[in-house]
Amino acid sequence: MHDKPTASAAHRAWAAGRHWLEGRTVDRRALDLLIPLICFALMLLDVPGLAEADNALNGISAAAVLAVGASSLLLRRRAPWIPYVIALGFLGWLHELTLIQFALYSVGRYRGRAAAIVATLGYGLFAYVMFLMPGWPEQQADTLMEFLSLVVPIGVLAAGVGVAGYRQDLVRELEVQRGRTAALQAVQQERLSVARDVHDFVGRELTLLAVRAEVLAVRARGEAHQKDFDELSDTARKAHRILNEIIVQRAREKDATPGIDGLAVLASEGEQAGSRVVLDIDGRAGALSPLRQAAVYRVVQECLTNAVKHAPGQEVRVRITLDGVHLRIEVCNDLPNTAPAKQPVSAGTGTFSMGERVESMGGTLEAGLHDGKYRVLAVLPAGV
Repeated sequence: MHDKPTASAAHRAWAAGRHWLEGRTVDRRALDLLIPLICFALMLLDVPGLAEADNALNGISAAAVLAVGASSLLLRRRAPWIPYVIALGFLGWLHELTLIQFALYSVGRYRGRAAAIVATLGYGLFAYVMFLMPGWPEQQADTLMEFLSLVVPIGVLAAGVGVAGYRQDLVRELEVQRGRTAALQAVQQERLSVARDVHDFVGRELTLLAVRAEVLAVRARGEAHQKDFDELSDTARKAHRILNEIIVQRAREKDATPGIDGLAVLASEGEQAGSRVVLDIDGRAGALSPLRQAAVYRVVQECLTNAVKHAPGQEVRVRITLDGVHLRIEVCNDLPNTAPAKQPVSAGTGTFSMGERVESMGGTLEAGLHDGKYRVLAVLPAGV
């Protein structure tokens, strides 16, 4: 058979190419173009034999047909079954074994072990049927065992290498996820440690402040400042209670940060404060992970708080969209006609905290004037 040397050359070239690529970072688009070119170059070795065979092809038409078959590998990531079916056609028509090797590898590489087994069995059965048909193999001295000794190892090896690559991808993805999880756990531990320190030290100072205010209130009993000291003591107690609720209660799962469903409550609270809130939420946002939904909630919450403080009475539009692999959070409000009578109380860290939260999840945050409005735009990966 004229395709035996090609099969061996294909394996050697593919193994050498894969070894070379593993040690280098190759652009995915360049690799998607390189694979069909390699396959086509290997199949060109069969053009003389194809031109001499009884298949109505000459050298030019044979090369053109092989180019079409190799170009099907451009679909190997999204639809590996298409080059697989075309490769079976080449196998039955032209007795071409090169393309089926790439096709079986692609099925195993991008669809996993079960698909690779099905594809390999289908390939073996198809080749066996072709063997039983008149005229193939051309050398009648070839026995079935000799034929299968060529066909079966080719399919098993190509599919097996593909499955191995598929498993390596899973392992790498798992390692990346583990790294992200470890980083998130480290951040959570650090935040918990900071929260405990705040609770212990700030709580202690608030307690001392409340006690001191009570002592001063007792000493000032009957004087004009007694009421002020009582109010100071009540304020210190209230601050301590709020501190406990923020730090201690957040540790409870039932008090976890709300998600998409909580935006309606935020909008209602904003309207109660005098700012009309318009929500435009993509219907697919409800399927986001809890981590992404918590980020959406916090960003919108901070934006509505800022709008109420700096642009009271102005309409706020909140738009949540999923654009391919990206999650977009856009909050816009009109600028106030006049400056507020009183300067709002602000620590000036809200936007910075939003940016840190978004960037920690691989996203970007923009805040500023846009088309005569104040706009906050956060773009996050939509994945978990």
